[in-house]
Amino acid sequence: MFSGNEIGIDLGTANILVYSKKEGVILDEPSVVALDNQTKQVMAFGHEAKAMIGKTPEKITVVRPLKGGVIADFDMTTEMLRQIMKKISKQNGISLRKPNVIVCAPSGATSVERRAIEDVVKNSGAKTVHLIEEPVAAAIGSDLPVDEPIANVIVDIGGGTTEVAIISYGGVVTYNTIRIGGDKMDEDIIQHVRKTYNLLIGERTAEKIKIEIGHSLIEHPEETMDVRGRDLVTGLPKTITLSSYEIQESLRDSLLAILETIRATLENSPAELSGDIVDRGIVLTGGGSLLQGMQDWLSKEIVVPVHLAPNPLQSVVIGTGRSLQFISKMTAAAAK
Repeated sequence: MFSGNEIGIDLGTANILVYSKKEGVILDEPSVVALDNQTKQVMAFGHEAKAMIGKTPEKITVVRPLKGGVIADFDMTTEMLRQIMKKISKQNGISLRKPNVIVCAPSGATSVERRAIEDVVKNSGAKTVHLIEEPVAAAIGSDLPVDEPIANVIVDIGGGTTEVAIISYGGVVTYNTIRIGGDKMDEDIIQHVRKTYNLLIGERTAEKIKIEIGHSLIEHPEETMDVRGRDLVTGLPKTITLSSYEIQESLRDSLLAILETIRATLENSPAELSGDIVDRGIVLTGGGSLLQGMQDWLSKEIVVPVHLAPNPLQSVVIGTGRSLQFISKMTAAAAK
């Protein structure tokens, strides 16, 4: 049987979350690392490093070691996890010597990508590593009865990817993944402002615009926001006023791609499960599901009920943590 030293990790493209069996969610930090180029030492991670994006001198590089839900920089991710383990031990007084870790992997991850996730967690000091599929973790964290023979449809709109899965009997029946999520929406906004106004804005500004005046494809009263950036013609700082209508238009292609992925998954559903989907609908989770009007727009487009998970930003890590008990049972059964 596992000891009490167990944690669940959601290695997200945008945020890393850690769940402890006793304490619940004990860490929620952006997946960002600041690196000293001369000494190759990690200077900061999480909120501290995110605040440095676009503001550092040459000797400091700020990197996001996870892209599209998978590891893009192995060494940086290992180092970031080590720092996280240290921080948790300090903050919570939890001894994390050789913890048993359960970590989620995207459904579409290749065996190489899965191995990389396992290796990176092992290298950061874990004793054992178990992987759980992200949609299953999100469904467990959204309080869905995943182990029953009914269709649970989960739409997880994360930073790097959107995963749509139909889960029944504790496993994924059918799924689709696209590498479009919150980061792509930020990029859409950056490109729109650049093309339309010849103005360069950073990732953090784009994210702020998306949160404050971004809407899914629904009718809404116009909202405006003043945005500062660098004029690409003069090179000088400049302020412009953006409308929520133009931001909505800039997000159109990404939103339609997410809708298409949901439709494709529902079309692949076994006939027996389709009736459940009509009754029970789908559950939205992940940061992207918090875009204004997302729930209303999707329910109008796919004509089934659309629910928002109780805690969209933490569903995956809560589910990862809760699944520790299943893993414990499985480990105990295997040992007999």
